Amino acid sequence: MDRKLFPKPIKRSYLRSLLGREYYTARRRLVWLANSRRFARPDHSVNLAHEIFCHRSFILRPLRDVEMYLQYNKVTNLRLAIEPINDVVIKPGQTLSIWRMVGRPTSRRGFLEGLVLHNGKIEKGVGGGLCQLGNLLYWMALHSPLTITERYRHGFDVFPDIDRKIPFACGATLAYNYIDLQLRNDTDATFQIKLWLDNEYLNGKLLSDRPREHDYAVFETDHLIKMQPWGGYTRHNRIWKRTTSLVDGMTSEELVTENHAIMMYNPLLSA
Repeated sequence: MDRKLFPKPIKRSYLRSLLGREYYTARRRLVWLANSRRFARPDHSVNLAHEIFCHRSFILRPLRDVEMYLQYNKVTNLRLAIEPINDVVIKPGQTLSIWRMVGRPTSRRGFLEGLVLHNGKIEKGVGGGLCQLGNLLYWMALHSPLTITERYRHGFDVFPDIDRKIPFACGATLAYNYIDLQLRNDTDATFQIKLWLDNEYLNGKLLSDRPREHDYAVFETDHLIKMQPWGGYTRHNRIWKRTTSLVDGMTSEELVTENHAIMMYNPLLSA
């Protein structure tokens, strides 16, 4: 896509959005049923020895015009979501699917109202805030030999950068169940993911049955903010992954993704 020209977002009716969502949800469930054996499952008896990568993200982050109780509700939603994923073992040839493991987040299961993004607008929805889990797992996968087979970027840049530690748009948005994050193990090693919450952070650790063989660095290039003919601003960049062998020092680089997002705030600061 030409980053200089970005189409104005399309607003669809509530009925069309609802029918489309349920159609794609049902279709994804059929795919799960037909391929159930290839999906990874948790095994709490396994504790692999070699750490590949670990990361943590701050849980309670005050956001402009967002009620703080939604942040506290997010903690409950994250706790419920990581429980079925924690200790998942990804054997060679297997795939991890977040939504296949978590299931539909409903109030009957204890999920609370949280922050959701719909058509560029901040709204409240049951199970909101789980994108933080997608962001964490995606960032961990980028620092590993796992293959990212399904990932959806955030189409909107909602909040200005505040103490950003990683490149823009290095996250993965989630919406049950067809907007998923899926990671496939194309190696001959076995991997395991551990997830937990403490008082401040959502924590994740990727383990393997074999020692780490590579170092990984993730970086951005071509960062651009552009005003569009329809009056809004868009933000763009490219994300790259540099892999360095710990055996011979050989280095390679690959383009991971090219991001495009509509900005929901004015990037120009007043004097």
